[in-house]
Parts: sequence; C-alpha cells; structure tokens
Amino acid sequence: MDLTSEQMAELRELAGSRDVPAVVALRARIVLWSCEGRRRKDIAELAGVAPLTVDRCKARYAERALAGLEEKRRGGPCTQVPPQVRTRVVALTRMSPPAESGLSRWSTRTLADHLKRRKGISVSWRYVARIWREENLKPHRSGTFKISKDPAFADKVADVVGLYLAPLGGAVVLSIDEKTQVQPWTGPSPCCR
Repeated sequence: MDLTSEQMAELRELAGSRDVPAVVALRARIVLWSCEGRRRKDIAELAGVAPLTVDRCKARYAERALAGLEEKRRGGPCTQVPPQVRTRVVALTRMSPPAESGLSRWSTRTLADHLKRRKGISVSWRYVARIWREENLKPHRSGTFKISKDPAFADKVADVVGLYLAPLGGAVVLSIDEKTQVQPWTGPSPCCR
C-alpha cells in the first residue's frame, strides 16, 4: 500500500489515540505496519489476529479510508414495539390470568405466550421482563390475596379455621404448606396460651 504523508499522519494519530475504540486503533496499526512493508504473517502475529483479518483491514481502508476502520453495524434495524403493546403488557400484568389458563399469576414467559396466542401480539419474554423492571412490577410478590381455583376451596378453609378456633380435646394443630418458599410458623401453639 502506498499512502501519502497526510494519510500516514492520520493513521498514526488514530493508532495512538485514547478517544477511539481499541479495535479501531488496532486496525490503524495494521494498515501502518502494512505500509512499512511488513509481511502479512508478521502483522497478524504482532496484532494477535488472523492473516485474513489483516487482508480485510487493508481492503476496507483502501476502499473507504478512515471510515473503513470503524466498526460495521451488524444486523437490521430493531423493530419498534408500539406503545399500545407496552400498555397492554402492564395492564395484563396487574390482572390475574384468565381462569381457563389454570395460572395463579403471570410469569414473563406465560404472559408473552398469552399475548401471542390470544391477542396476536408477538413479543419476547425478555421484552416483558424489561417492562416489568422499568415499571417495577413484581407479580410474583403480589401483596394481595388470590383465591384458589379449587372448587372445594371454601369447604377446606372452613375445616382449617374450625380446627384453629375449636381444636379437638386440647390437640395441637400443625399447619404445613406445600410450597417450599413459605416458612412454617415456629411460635407457641395458639391453643396452649
């Protein structure tokens, strides 16, 4: 490669600059070393890159000058999600899932799946998670009591409350929860006070 003294000065400045990404400075050094007459194999070894990368840097500089050393944008443009979708995600998060779903609360994946299947809105669970973070929504830590979908729920509640209010013959009532995240009560029995 034959470069003018002005181009060499620009490349030296770029290679030594702390204001540019390291990869851009490295590409400038690769072009400079090439102009000094160094072999492709030696340049690759000095830069810690593959020989093909050396060829690519030289070709990009020859084609577009300094702009060729800049990082290329990869991929297409991100598709923008309309604000109505965000509003819909927030609204659904604050509501209980439909009864036919069998869910007691939303997760990011179930909400994204529900939006796709029932509403025709295609969003990823990561998008739902981002909205939850930004809006500080935590449906798994809901402060409200949710009624069970069990048809015999009312009868079961009456039985348990009855045991606490009127234990049989001074018996101790132990309450065990199926969920591992709920800690058992370790205080004295209410009937022994």
